[in-house]
Amino acid sequence: MGTGAGGGRPEDAPDTALNSDAGYGFDLRCCGPMAPRRIKPSLYISVDIEADGPIPGPYSMLSLGAAVAGQQDPDGFTAADPEERTFYRELRPISEEFVPEALSVSGLDRERLGREGAEPAVALAEFTDWVREVAAGAQPVMCGYPASYDWTFLYWYLIRFTGSSPFGHSGCLDMKTLYATKAGLPLRAVAKGTMPRELLSRRRHTHHALDDAVEQAELFANLMAWRGPGSSPPR
Repeated sequence: MGTGAGGGRPEDAPDTALNSDAGYGFDLRCCGPMAPRRIKPSLYISVDIEADGPIPGPYSMLSLGAAVAGQQDPDGFTAADPEERTFYRELRPISEEFVPEALSVSGLDRERLGREGAEPAVALAEFTDWVREVAAGAQPVMCGYPASYDWTFLYWYLIRFTGSSPFGHSGCLDMKTLYATKAGLPLRAVAKGTMPRELLSRRRHTHHALDDAVEQAELFANLMAWRGPGSSPPR
């Protein structure tokens, strides 16, 4: 049995931030096997980050963009206008190390960010406040394409600089997995180029964190509405 990121909790242990009256989710403490669960809705937040290397710590997250993609409750999913509720910050690098090829993807200037970028502790505290504000009592879920890279940096930065995560330790959803499951495809066979065109956003993928968060919020909403191969295009 593994442990969570903090080293002290099994991976399958309930996330107390998500399963209590004080937090998000539903309360299991007083419920028998047939008792109804008080389920809170999930608010899906598309997140994109730009970084200067493969892992956080030795390398830096240089920008963070987020856009509310929609909300899901027991009655279904409701898409949001992805431009209506957004967050963006550029951050000061935390080390001198960087991979030139990774840095060139975003085109961000490390020297400028060293002078003008937000302190990570400030930026991540502001992000946490924003997530809690837009969640408004719903359970916030980070979604990404693919989620693994963005979540690795985001969660590490949240724990390192604020000590907690508004998403808990596991509140993330990978859009590639969502598509693979609905399409009946092996995960490693999935790329945006394999998806039906009607699922894709019409926005360009610019490698600007906010642009890409908004673009991927539209992709997520389309995936949530899509019923699978052969179904009508999402509206």
